[in-house]
Amino acid sequence: MSAEPRAPTIPGPDPEPKPPKIKFPTRACDCHAHVFGPQHRYPYAPNAAYIAPDALPANYVRMLRTIGCERGVLVQPSIYGTDNSLLLDTLRADVFTLRGVVVVDSTISDKELQDMHRVGVRGVRVNLAADTPGPTIDHAQALGPRLKALGWHMQFYLDLKLLPAAATKLGRLPINIVIDHFGRLPAADGAKSPAFLALLRLLRGENCWAKLMGPYLISDQAPGFPDVAPLAKAVVAAAPDRVVWGTDWPHPGAGAMMPNDGALADMLTEWVPDERQRHKILVENPARLYGF
Repeated sequence: MSAEPRAPTIPGPDPEPKPPKIKFPTRACDCHAHVFGPQHRYPYAPNAAYIAPDALPANYVRMLRTIGCERGVLVQPSIYGTDNSLLLDTLRADVFTLRGVVVVDSTISDKELQDMHRVGVRGVRVNLAADTPGPTIDHAQALGPRLKALGWHMQFYLDLKLLPAAATKLGRLPINIVIDHFGRLPAADGAKSPAFLALLRLLRGENCWAKLMGPYLISDQAPGFPDVAPLAKAVVAAAPDRVVWGTDWPHPGAGAMMPNDGALADMLTEWVPDERQRHKILVENPARLYGF
């Protein structure tokens, strides 16, 4: 019997996404999103840091079509732990052209990894910013060769300001890595802060990628988050062929700064004004990273 549903502690996304002012190119990809619920079928972990309202695959697909994305990447959220059932079921349902990034522990078997690969998983996320115990960089190093053999990458959610030594360790991992959410570095510190410069050095390594996403996690200057633009431009300059973009739908970390996804799409045109570079970020780079 499933547990009694728990009341949401965070808001849901804007239910009326707007089309962006500039049309996205064919095969554009949203490289970071989550799906949640329904709770009676996919219960959250007992120690979940938040409780999300339902954010179903059909709603996600509707948003993608509205902003002009033909591809998407689902990332396992922390509140499901290593239970990737919802993400995998969504990939199996083939409701859209999707790939997945899961959360696993080091005991996972090669067969389980291969089964995940067959349905569209292309990476593993390591959350170093969670309050609860979880995988470490050392665990990532042990798992890396097995994932690399599948052509996968490792995605890291971390606060580089709190983990200054992490950049050096991440750069030594024998696999492609992806840094999401700008390494949680405050936009107010600027693009020349020591921690951000460390991130740029990491991004210049041939194995390191970045996701442009989640401005509300590093800035309080809603709705346009102008202080994030210099950081985004610096990231693109450091790794123009290894940068992708994501909505972070349904924005579990946004709180009162909940954005409209059309506005986020418009923000990308401000961060990356060059059309050719935007095409790389939206189409070419994701195709390489996720094997579309």
